[in-house]
Formats: sequence, structure tokens, C-alpha cells
Amino acid sequence: MPDDPDTLPVDADGLLPADAPPAWGTETVEVRLQRLLMKARALPELAGVYLMKDAKGVVIYVGKAARLPDRVSSYFVPSADLGFKKQPMLEVVHDFEILTCEGEWEALLTENRLIKDIKPRFNVRLTDDKTFPYLVVTQREDFPRVFVTRNPQGVEEGGQIAPEMKGAKVFGPFANAGALREAVQLLQRVFKFRTCRIDIVDGNEKNRFFRPCLLYAINQCTAPCAAKIGKEAYGADVDHFVRFLGTKRTTVINEMKREMDSAAVELRFERAAVLRDQIKAIEKLDERASRADGWQPETEVAYIDPAKASRSLQKTLGLEEPIRCIEGIDIAHLHGGETVGSKVCFIDGRPFKSEYRRFRIKSADNDDYTSIREVVSRRYREAGSGQELYPEVILIDGGLGQLHAAMEAFESLDIKPPMVISLAKKEELVYVQRQAEPIRLGRENLGLRLLQAIRDEAHRFAQHYHHILRRKRTLEEE
Repeated sequence: MPDDPDTLPVDADGLLPADAPPAWGTETVEVRLQRLLMKARALPELAGVYLMKDAKGVVIYVGKAARLPDRVSSYFVPSADLGFKKQPMLEVVHDFEILTCEGEWEALLTENRLIKDIKPRFNVRLTDDKTFPYLVVTQREDFPRVFVTRNPQGVEEGGQIAPEMKGAKVFGPFANAGALREAVQLLQRVFKFRTCRIDIVDGNEKNRFFRPCLLYAINQCTAPCAAKIGKEAYGADVDHFVRFLGTKRTTVINEMKREMDSAAVELRFERAAVLRDQIKAIEKLDERASRADGWQPETEVAYIDPAKASRSLQKTLGLEEPIRCIEGIDIAHLHGGETVGSKVCFIDGRPFKSEYRRFRIKSADNDDYTSIREVVSRRYREAGSGQELYPEVILIDGGLGQLHAAMEAFESLDIKPPMVISLAKKEELVYVQRQAEPIRLGRENLGLRLLQAIRDEAHRFAQHYHHILRRKRTLEEE
């Protein structure tokens, strides 16, 4: 299902901006491509993301660029050969929009997020569940270890949290998986942390008779497994490593640069080249984001046991059947206008992104109640006529007023949903259909935490795409 068209804003007189593209069909193919080529060559020489659009304003392709004018203009030169999958795009592309980024790493993350959210028709990459990696430093082991993962929650197949992930420090996501793994290997030579999965208990007499691995022999690990280092000394090394990750790494890099320069002066060029590559790998650790940025909600959302949370919510709502599917609905306003609705879907407590939907509100502007009624009517009309199944729970973002607005929409449908609730912000009260008083749950209640995760994901999905498209425009207006 394509994303809603991104319509051009008009001024107070209802006129389009001066740089609006001509109406579709008024240009020959050659003139259209020449217009796009000239626009591309005038782009700022920065890293960024570009979004190709058709005549209706629907995004049909998302790509990234180290230098926007070079990459985008390459699509529109007469000799362009995009391959059999993307060449047909030139027949329908009518305009494009860009978003400048801090660097290639942010462009890569932005491209990944947009493709996963809006699924453009000409993108074949990044539409799967592949994610960027994270770096984990365990905290609850006697001798913490360091490893790379693509599962920052640590949720295993059975729904349990892996023991080593409880309380762990998680850094990332990192934009370059290869550079991350190389940097970890290099930094192990400096901080000598362990990367093995051995369960090492401090004070265990058997440790003294354990034979350490090769990393100890080559001076890349202090071998706590063989009692070669005490708990406090090892912990200090890991603490230094954690602080190193949180800084600009100036001291270590400067030392390596001095060694590289010295090796070059002494004509040890192979050593200098090795140090050069190591410095580049460590510097690439800066090419990362924070989990607070919400780049990968499919891996970062819901730090809970999904099965237990679903059972807890079932008990709270008094449902006889297990909860398999929950859908969350949110309304977002961008600067008081351009109202957008979203619907996210969680199956067995996990995000199911194939069923995410975004709605451009047509009946109201900056009116939550009317917008909710429209989204509910558009989303559930098939279920209301018996042509589709309802989810077990429908979650509306808001309080009692938002819940009443949703129920008014359901009243017009022949078949009613099994359970509709709303979750109010701040006090986090759960309002339930046909119940006068809300349910107040403890902040650590697993069912409440699941509802919060769904509510937050619906909000992110409603806002993220359109915020990204308009971030540059808003900054210019300010």
C-alpha cells in the first residue's frame, strides 16, 4: 500500500510555490528530465537523502548520497542506465525532494528508516527486517564482556530477556557493521576486555587451572577466565572502555597518529599503513546514532517480555481469549495543520510492520476527534461489514474524549469490535469501552508497558516521515 501523497503547500492566496513542477503531461519526456537534471545540479554539495516522487506526490524511490548533486543528477543525464528494475522509474518521476544530513552515516540511517516506513515501489533493498548493529557491554557479570548484536533488547525466541542483557550498556545503532567489528578488535588490544561467552565467577578456585585462549597469548585479553587479573582491576579497564565510547576518543587516536608518523619517518610504511587503517576504523565509531533517536523501533521497542505482557493485559481487560493482535491509532498535527493519522499493528507483543498504515486526514484540520472518527471509519469499514477480522484490542492514543470519538465511528458499523481502549498521557490511565472509570495500573505493569510501547510507536510512525520531509523547510522558515 503506497504512502499518502505529499502535497505541495500553497500560500494565503492558494497559489503554488514558484518552484512547483509543471502539471503532468504538459512536458515532453526530454524536457521533464532536463528540468530535473538542472534542479539536481543546483543541490547543495552535502550528504543527504533524496526522495523521487510521481505526479501525485507519492514517493516512489528513496536513496542516499555522499554528495547530493552528483548522485541525484546521475539519474537524469541522457546516458543514464539505471538497470532493468529502476529504469522504468524515469517514466513516472515528476519531482524530487531532499533532506541534508550530518554525514553519510546519518544519510544511511535516514534512508533505511524511510524505506522501511513508506515502502517505495522502486526500492528493493532495505525492505526486509535487516537492522544496523549495536555494541553491548554487560554489567551484571563479575567480569563484563563486550560483543556486537542486532538485538539490543536481548529478547530470545521464548520471549525471555537474555541474562547478559539485563542492565547492559548498549551503544548504537552503528552505520557500518564491518568498521564496528574491526574497531572492537583493535580496541581490545588497548583495553583487553573479553569477548567470550564463558561464565566466569570471581573467586572460583577452578579458574586458576583454566587454560586461557589465544587472545591472552597475543596480549589482547587479560584472561579473567584463568584468574590472571582481579575483579577490580578488570572492572577498571572496562570502565575506561565505556568512557572511551562516550567521548571523541581524542587521546587514543592522537597516540596512534603519533606512532603512524614515527613509523613513516622510519620508513616502516607497512606499519604506518596498518595504523592508518586502524585510526579510520576507530573514527568510524562516531558514525552512529542513539537509541533515543528511534531509528530502529522494530528492534528497540518494547523492552519487555511480550508473552507475559499480553497475558497481563488480557487479565486487566477481562478478556476470555488470548490477545494476539493489537492495533494502535494516533493523530499528529504538524505546525497546527497537515493532520496525519497512523495505525500500527503488534502481533504477540511485537511490531508487525507490514500492517502499518498512514492516513492523510481529509475531513478535518487540527481536530483530534473528527480525525479519529475518520481514521477508524476508513480502517475498519471492511471489518464492520464482516469482510475482515478485527484485532483483539484497538488502542486509541488519548483520553476519554478520544475513546468516545472512536466509539461514535464504530456505532455506524454493522459489526462492532471486541475491545476498544484509550491510553491517556501523563497519568497513563486506561479508558475502556462502556466503563465509566479508567483503570490505573502500576508503572511497572507489563500490560501497561506494552500499551505504552504501541502508543509511542503509533506516534512515531505518524510523525516521522512528514517531519523528515519538512525539517529543512521549517528551518528555513524560522
